[in-house]
Amino acid sequence: MKVCFPVQTDNGFESEVYGHFGSAPMFIVVDMEASKISVINNRNMHHMHGACNPIKALDGQNVDAIVVGGIGAGALSRLNQSGIRVYEAQAPIIKDNMLMFKSQSLPEFTLQHCCGGHEGGCAH
Repeated sequence: MKVCFPVQTDNGFESEVYGHFGSAPMFIVVDMEASKISVINNRNMHHMHGACNPIKALDGQNVDAIVVGGIGAGALSRLNQSGIRVYEAQAPIIKDNMLMFKSQSLPEFTLQHCCGGHEGGCAH
């Protein structure tokens, strides 16, 4: 299983989870079976509000789940339609969220918990 984490900077498993999927500068993908990480630069970082293309942002990489602090409704819908589940981070860094993900204690994002917009920050 591959789990993706939006981040500001690459500090491996100590990286802080970014607060909003679409505007994260990069993504760290954790391959849980191989215990390896890879980094993807967000090619869709500078999109208009509501126009996030999450598959383009992930540069075509296949992931099974995403753990993030916040996400817009359009991106969440597109990811869910692609079979990717999105979870809300409950700790500041990847390592701690991975433990919660493995124990199935991260809440899954629903449309009711999505960000309200880019201006003024996320509404989560």
